[in-house]
Amino acid sequence: MPHMTAATTELDRAMMRLALELAHKAAALGEVPVGAVVYNGDVVLAEAYNRREIDSDPTAHAEMIALRAAAATMGSWRLEGCSIAVTLEPCPMCAGALVNARVKRLVYGAADPKMGSVDTLHRLCTDARFNHRVEVIAGVLAEESAEVLRAFFRVRR
Repeated sequence: MPHMTAATTELDRAMMRLALELAHKAAALGEVPVGAVVYNGDVVLAEAYNRREIDSDPTAHAEMIALRAAAATMGSWRLEGCSIAVTLEPCPMCAGALVNARVKRLVYGAADPKMGSVDTLHRLCTDARFNHRVEVIAGVLAEESAEVLRAFFRVRR
């Protein structure tokens, strides 16, 4: 059962629309279309999209790139008070990175039945055994996020 979306704001939806634009950029480059935006209030700290193929880097997921860039912008690995909007439910690596970065809020679009580790397969962001938990808002612009992925894979199959 996904987390509630009651706390979704217009700012969250705007950031998700920006993340969707980034996902489209990834698709145009032949990357799996996932986009991510880290923001603190209405200030965008970092934008990223998947770059695994371009960078030959298995860790070059949109979230990982955005977290690194936001930390550089903030001058700290602690992203306390920050939110991240990402078009696809984070995988175990990315969900763990969100916890480790002390991100306050995760806003995501489409659920990921194969790797989703926020709600679908695991609940890493809210696991009480960790020293930090991330507030999760699921399903924001979920249909738009899922359609970008479906369109990308339709062409490749």
